[in-house]
Amino acid sequence: MNVVFLSPNFPDIYWQFCASLKRDGATVLGMGDVPQSALEPQLAGALSDYYYTPDLRNYEDVYRGVAYFSYKHGRVNWLESNNEFWLSTDARLREDFNINTGAKTQQMARWRSKADMKALYAAAGVPTARQIRVTSREAGFAFAREVGYPLFAKPEVGMGAGGAFKIANDDELNTFFYFGVREPYVLEEFVPASAICAYDAILDSHGNPLFQNMEEFPPSMSDLVRSRGDLAYWCRPDVDPRLAQLGQATARGFGITSRFVHMEFFRLATEKPGLGHAGDYVGLEVNCRPTGGNTPDMMNYAHSTNVFQIWADMVCFDESHVTPGAESFWAVYASRRNEHRYRHTHEQILDEWGPRIVSHGAISPDLADDMGDYQYTARLRTESEKDAFVAFVQERA
Repeated sequence: MNVVFLSPNFPDIYWQFCASLKRDGATVLGMGDVPQSALEPQLAGALSDYYYTPDLRNYEDVYRGVAYFSYKHGRVNWLESNNEFWLSTDARLREDFNINTGAKTQQMARWRSKADMKALYAAAGVPTARQIRVTSREAGFAFAREVGYPLFAKPEVGMGAGGAFKIANDDELNTFFYFGVREPYVLEEFVPASAICAYDAILDSHGNPLFQNMEEFPPSMSDLVRSRGDLAYWCRPDVDPRLAQLGQATARGFGITSRFVHMEFFRLATEKPGLGHAGDYVGLEVNCRPTGGNTPDMMNYAHSTNVFQIWADMVCFDESHVTPGAESFWAVYASRRNEHRYRHTHEQILDEWGPRIVSHGAISPDLADDMGDYQYTARLRTESEKDAFVAFVQERA
């Protein structure tokens, strides 16, 4: 099997997808925007061939790269980046090279549009907030009258909290339209959430989960970014059956198969007419790729497993050959920002939490707005330990 992996060097943990494919016997063909000589040894060792282009956004050059692989190694059987930024490029390449093991342009565009998602959620029977595409000032104010303030504005296509913000009143909505909308936006009714909960899954060709995980995030990443707050989130040792049911229904409604997915849901803080009661889940958005940062590693810590290998097994065999882990944990991420002063030093954190810290390090500037500048990730046995760890890392001086 010939597998083209686009941008295998970013995020830096993605070499593990390539290494897992190699273990399964695949010919792994990497294409990236750093010279081959600059690849980390573990990635270079996983690749059978590599095509360098200084700009992966140059579609003609990326096209030539896949053509080169096809000429040298034969038909490409699978093409993937597992990266939100390149999903549309992946889909276009599949279409142009008749690679039928993944979504093509039209389907991927529908999956990525926060407006088009609404009909797909409805088909799945999953409740979602009311929303409109931003077309005119008059339509925006009519929507505000219908659903009430606050509203939430966000780019129709995008990832993370970039470009998203809350609109509290008529003056702020006027300001939104006064400065103009330079990209497609949607306006959505505000959902009172106690948390954002994610359903992560690796789906086989029938849409059945080979692996499942549940994450919990702060209720508003955009508020956290705007306030320059400290991020803490975690993978739970278990998955709420209600969330798993909704996640699987969403996958069926969207028609998603043979993918690693990250589906986000609001967990209601209070009753919301038309959406549910406190504690119920409401569909937020579907991401047809793994969650960002080092979270795939956190899933491994939480469930004593190897999601990179499960994904590669799905690609190569349409099943998982990974033995389920015997123990489960809280895998907890707590970050800090360089602009703040904290009570406990780096050395004190390592001394206090010792081997329970499974990783720590600086965050890429590309991810720092959401993820913080420096992270500590711990593997913990109880929820009370989780709370104590976050408090210790993030306590301000």
